[in-house]
Amino acid sequence: MAQAHWGCCPWLVLLCALGAWGHPKSVDLTAEDVRNCLISPPYLPVTVVNTTAQLTALRQQMHIQNLFAYIIPETDAHMSEYIGTRDKRRAWMTGFTGSAGTAVVTMGKAGLWTDSRYWTQAERQMDCNWELHKEVDTASIVVWLLTEVPAGKRVGFDPFLFSIGSWESYNMALMNSNIKLVSITPNLVDQAWGSEKPLVLSQPIYVLQEAFTGNTWQKKVSDIRSQMQKHPQAPTAVLLSALDETAWLFNLRGSDIPYNPFFYSYTLLTDSSIRLFVNRSCLNSETLKYLNSSCTGSMCVQVEDYSQVRHNVQAYASGNVKIWIGTSYTTYGLYEVIPTEKLIEDTYSPVMVTKAVKNSKEQALLRASHVRDAVAVIRYLVWLEKNVPKGTVDEFSGAELLNKFRGKEQFSSGPSFETISASGLNAALAHYSPTKELHRKLSSDEMYLLDSGGQYWDGTTDITRTVHWGTPSAFQKEAYTRVLIGNIDLSRLVFPANTSGRMMEVFARRALWDVGLNYGHGTGHGIGNFLCVHEWPVGFQYNNIPMAKGMFTSIEPGYYQDGEFGIRLEDVALVVEAKTKYPGSYLTFEVVSLVPYDRNLIDVSLLSPEQLQYLNHYYQTIREKVGPELQQRQLLEEFEWLQQHTEPLSAKAPHTAPLASLLAVSSLAILGCRV
Repeated sequence: MAQAHWGCCPWLVLLCALGAWGHPKSVDLTAEDVRNCLISPPYLPVTVVNTTAQLTALRQQMHIQNLFAYIIPETDAHMSEYIGTRDKRRAWMTGFTGSAGTAVVTMGKAGLWTDSRYWTQAERQMDCNWELHKEVDTASIVVWLLTEVPAGKRVGFDPFLFSIGSWESYNMALMNSNIKLVSITPNLVDQAWGSEKPLVLSQPIYVLQEAFTGNTWQKKVSDIRSQMQKHPQAPTAVLLSALDETAWLFNLRGSDIPYNPFFYSYTLLTDSSIRLFVNRSCLNSETLKYLNSSCTGSMCVQVEDYSQVRHNVQAYASGNVKIWIGTSYTTYGLYEVIPTEKLIEDTYSPVMVTKAVKNSKEQALLRASHVRDAVAVIRYLVWLEKNVPKGTVDEFSGAELLNKFRGKEQFSSGPSFETISASGLNAALAHYSPTKELHRKLSSDEMYLLDSGGQYWDGTTDITRTVHWGTPSAFQKEAYTRVLIGNIDLSRLVFPANTSGRMMEVFARRALWDVGLNYGHGTGHGIGNFLCVHEWPVGFQYNNIPMAKGMFTSIEPGYYQDGEFGIRLEDVALVVEAKTKYPGSYLTFEVVSLVPYDRNLIDVSLLSPEQLQYLNHYYQTIREKVGPELQQRQLLEEFEWLQQHTEPLSAKAPHTAPLASLLAVSSLAILGCRV
């Protein structure tokens, strides 16, 4: 792609693009020449953060520790997808607030490594103290370190911000370089940040009501202990580091992390004791009683201070023990204090694997949350149809309104991630999200991609729909329909039990591949019950576990035409038993997302009879599950919209046909169809 040049007055051009004297407009997010540190004096946008004081303070700490370089990743001590303000060390250090990237500071230089989504943002936010490296892999950071760090010097890192895999990558690459990688605690950025660092807020940790849980915490603890007893290596303890593991195990929730109902915690579950490491001040007397914290038996939870986890694990590891960990979420900070011979390592802990399979109660809860979520999304789509033609809706205000609609739903607890509300060319950026300052208006002449979700006490939701209110081009319709075909083909797939998701995701891409199209992101991820919206280890990637009955996964193929439009259709589906002609253990998917696709973008002539049959059955399911909910609430306009947008499609009549004449045909056509 050709580089964009801002000319002699780049900030003036940027202000014009942003619509500084009017409504914000689209900005070319691929533009690179936002700052210029090579001229004298250097050109810097007004959005740049002066980081001289931060770097000076950090280098003082590095000098005390005899370090020549220090690595600053963007994560927390639990490898969380979303991190709290107190953990945004890289953002404080660099001024760059993007969600992905690693900073490295030496005694003379500073560099940031991030991916293409954030290049322009980084240029706008970082001053000339920083070099921007347009790569993200560890190897490129190591090459830079080998160039900048003299032989015999030390490179430091906080072990609680390094996964085991990250530490191994750096350690192996530097092993023969005469440069030593050193684990340093406490965190040096925290030391430099000092009193300005945000305080740890004592947010209440609360008990999730029994009506919204699959089992009691006592039953869950007993189940994990049973797995320990059956394990061939006889572990005496399981160490839990991911925040959703402890939240799930004890049926507790909190608000320490954006978008996820979690609290900072660790758990050390042994064959005879339970230790919960947490900020005790966040637990009220009722919660402490709920955890049986006043006793010391095998089913009593001993509440320990969060900061003491490393010391406690090290002390426990000094005995005749075996500690079972999931390497994906255990940081090097705990890993390094456990002797190798006392470790039992799996990619995922038994808790992570167990909670991936929902029991019948959890399945019912998640289904119910998706019905209410569909109501919120449908209300928003109806509102858009009326207001977009007026030219008064933009990406950001639209996303805010959808959040309000979700907030009115029963058991709502906020969004499950930052809404992707993308119009026209912005939708070609798969993970674009608007801001109050940077957004585009929605237009009837452009596609609009909406990827959003909600947190509810009974479930977590995630759904993507792409719509066009005007006249889409033939290519847009074909691309959309092929994405839809991929969604349908994977959703209706029958496959043997224990099949890996990566073995079947090709079905979501085949219709696109047939004509030379593709998409560059994953095809789906697991989803939790009022937990993570991206819940591992379920999904279609190489490092996901095989599919099993009771798992929930998203199915989300897409297509993105650079600089023009983007398409994604995402549904959440439950893995269920399949009915096959011959006996066997086979599975399929039951889609639980319940919002119709945009019939204005469907080229029915591209659908096979089986795909059309599936689609009409899905629409009938939406009517049956969401229609009564709309009627009960007297949302009559939304109910009428739903009826119109779920009319059965016919290969001979791709556009809306009279409802009465098609219902009878649909009823016959869908008999025996599997969803």
